[in-house]
Amino acid sequence: MANQFITIQEIARTTLPRLLENLVFPNLVHKDFSNDFARNLGDTIQVRKPTVLEAQEFNQSEGITPQDITETTVPVTLDKIATVDVEITAIQGATNINDLNRQFLEPAAVALAQKINSDGLELYADIPYVAGTAGTTPSSLDDLAAMRKVLNANKAPVSPRYALWDTEADANLVTVPAIVNAEKSGSTTALREGSLGRIMGLDNYMSQAVKKHTKGTLSAAVKPKSSTSAGAASLTLSAATVTGTLVKGDVLTILGDHYVVTQTAAAESNEITVNIYPALKQNVTTATVVDVADNHIANLGFHPSAFAFVTRPLVNPSGVESYVTSYNGVSLRVVKGYNMTYKKEMLSMDVLYGYKTMYPELAVRYMG
Repeated sequence: MANQFITIQEIARTTLPRLLENLVFPNLVHKDFSNDFARNLGDTIQVRKPTVLEAQEFNQSEGITPQDITETTVPVTLDKIATVDVEITAIQGATNINDLNRQFLEPAAVALAQKINSDGLELYADIPYVAGTAGTTPSSLDDLAAMRKVLNANKAPVSPRYALWDTEADANLVTVPAIVNAEKSGSTTALREGSLGRIMGLDNYMSQAVKKHTKGTLSAAVKPKSSTSAGAASLTLSAATVTGTLVKGDVLTILGDHYVVTQTAAAESNEITVNIYPALKQNVTTATVVDVADNHIANLGFHPSAFAFVTRPLVNPSGVESYVTSYNGVSLRVVKGYNMTYKKEMLSMDVLYGYKTMYPELAVRYMG
């Protein structure tokens, strides 16, 4: 680089705080981080599930009822690397760290945060607990009340609770007087700027990364192929003529209960077998109607323990200049290297991470 005082260490330590400031979803969910280095993309680690307890009403005549504290672990695959890479020549004009920040570091931090946020919101596909109407944008306090109702019904802890709304819902909700006057808060710039305020026990935020779910291409209405007892984790559906797919994240409504398809499946010989979550709650017969939710925006309400953001530092590669820095549950690696194939100096910054749904019952997918 033109100015040798702008070191890899300076770049890393300047960029990481800006990355953290632009994160939304990871700052609202359970974080699992340690300084143990992960050597490869795809490493699987064991993560402790957050303990969830229930507050109970004290009855003096009956005394207390102790709750078991059972600590369990789940495997999480560090299957994602967010990376920004540029040729050194693209930023050689920087004469000091302020110039470099304007040219590269700030845009890189924003780009990394956008990818990390976007990947996290894909977890909506694990959530079968739904409210709202597919195709109808949330627009009133009734929508917040409906989201709250599902969380309450699932006995989610009352605090903290968060809601992430897409841009269309945000445009409607910010005009509601009670929301206009709600207290705005947030621990980072991205959260403060996106805050709609706290109301009905929910800290509400706008996120441009909220996903749209596009349902599978199933060609006909289907019913169970045979009678199936409650407790089944898969279901075979059929029709006189059926082709197409049910995709991961599709919501099935059966006898008033909601289920999510956990793995994409394709119809074959006029039937389709899908894995569902939760397990079937009621017995079904060949006459039971199975509804598939239409395309919808997947707004999310959740307690932090519903999801986990898991990160580990990447190792410093040999033979090149690199630096790894970590803070507040996120680790960033910066590498300055040489591409022998194209004979160019490169600067790369990357983050290794994975997401996991820990307690689906502590989240609600609010369709819009």
